Amino acid sequence: MKLCRYGPKGQEKPGLVDSEGRIRDLSGVISDLTPDTVRLSQLAKLKDIDLMKLPVVEGAPRYGVPVNGIGKIIAVGLNYADHAAESNLPVPTEPIYFTKAVTALNGPNDDVIKPRDATKMDWEVELGLIIGKTCRYVDEADALNHVAGYVLVNDISERAFQKERGTQWVKGKGCDTFCPTGPWLVTPDELGDPHVLDMFLDVNGQRMQTGNTKTLIFNVAQCLSYISRFVTLQPGDLVITGTPPGVGEGKKPNPIYLNAGDEMHLGVKGLGEQRHKVVPFSLEGLEIIE
Repeated sequence: MKLCRYGPKGQEKPGLVDSEGRIRDLSGVISDLTPDTVRLSQLAKLKDIDLMKLPVVEGAPRYGVPVNGIGKIIAVGLNYADHAAESNLPVPTEPIYFTKAVTALNGPNDDVIKPRDATKMDWEVELGLIIGKTCRYVDEADALNHVAGYVLVNDISERAFQKERGTQWVKGKGCDTFCPTGPWLVTPDELGDPHVLDMFLDVNGQRMQTGNTKTLIFNVAQCLSYISRFVTLQPGDLVITGTPPGVGEGKKPNPIYLNAGDEMHLGVKGLGEQRHKVVPFSLEGLEIIE
């Protein structure tokens, strides 16, 4: 299944995406896609629905974040060897992870706000996943059985905040709109192997990142098993697994950073694509994400 939420901000409805890419209205079956409805036990019930009996949503509505009420966001850093090299950092011997604020969540095609005083805003196409069953000290062999589905994520970063203002990565990771997610949550049975997925990111029409999840240092099961030793992951939580090389900070001979007016286009095979425009900071602009 491809599950989504569609409609204006704050008024999204649940939907299913059919084989022709049309949204089918799911609001007659469930009121929303939430941490409760993405529990594996609840998702199993949705698989019995006759998709063709659901009404087609006309037009091209906005996509929202696929799950409403994501509890926490855990992100794995430096999880591609080439990205570690371009960052002038050693390949980790254990997964490095950090948190992103839930207020960073953003629709897959919504504007991304450049924070006040930002000077080194960067992009990161990533494979994300939504937890469907509580993870606590999960074995690697069983870890993927706790995944409700996979999502496309842009782990946007402000490098000056991240690296030049103390040692806390979260300063540059959790700004408002810095976690565009979606357009869909794709269940594991539909996606297949999450470790063979092509991924890309363009800025203003120029290819910046090209990668494949087969080159992850720590695969999805290893990441989940490791994180679950220290943090309990609950249904509806979002985990993102790292980015391949090609980020702006690593460009040679000079880094390239995002500015207002720049446009990003990114995708992961099977998980859809995102397009967003960078807009200048304003308090009025932030009101639209409240």
